[in-house]
Amino acid sequence: MSSIPPRSHPRYESLRTRNQLAGAMRKGLVHETGLIAHGRGEAFDYLLGEQTITPAFEAEKVAAAALLLAVKPVISLNGNVVALASQDCVDLAESIPAILEVNLFHRTHERVRGLIDEMEKNGARHILGAHADARIPGLDHDRSLCDQDGIYSSDVVLVPLEDGDRCEALKNMGKTVITIDLNPLSRTARTADISIVDNVTRALPAIGRELNTLKQQTPREWNSMVSSWDNQKNLKATIAFISKRLNLMD
Repeated sequence: MSSIPPRSHPRYESLRTRNQLAGAMRKGLVHETGLIAHGRGEAFDYLLGEQTITPAFEAEKVAAAALLLAVKPVISLNGNVVALASQDCVDLAESIPAILEVNLFHRTHERVRGLIDEMEKNGARHILGAHADARIPGLDHDRSLCDQDGIYSSDVVLVPLEDGDRCEALKNMGKTVITIDLNPLSRTARTADISIVDNVTRALPAIGRELNTLKQQTPREWNSMVSSWDNQKNLKATIAFISKRLNLMD
């Protein structure tokens, strides 16, 4: 019997997502700590009202502009992202276009291969990450491993659900870092150039829609959007939204 309730259940999407992650963990694609990370993110999504708020929409628009301006954009993939949004990643990579690369905190050959296979099932044609012939400076252990032709030589990296240390290290390499993180207080969100405080399942399609709109504009207009972006101001607006919403619940 399925553990997923009918669509009429008020928590249908949340429970469906949890089931997806649990299934992916059983297949070895998601590390067990990925479930903990998802739970933390879901708590922040509750605070947002499980919606894309105005500051997130603005960040998604600027992220789309930065990806269009990039010379070598890369979308970094971990287990949770593949489990929840593999098709969205494929669609976005084709629209930019961008390179897809599996890059893991808890890295094993089996997980990398499994995630690549899963992406290929969803139409991805060429995914990096298996060879890992370069290292991100300043990071210890296997989490520094990346591909020379991908993340290492990229200029703009979209890192959904990234950890703070790696975000800082990528910034230190001179890269523009775009992150999707439901926690506006995290080191990742505070370190990245463009922080999208939104659920990855909403944010990736939103970036794709903005790409299609921005393609009708000029690179000069894209550059104006990116150069005028104030990430800290946007994060403060997000925190203010959450605070106001909590006050209204008194």
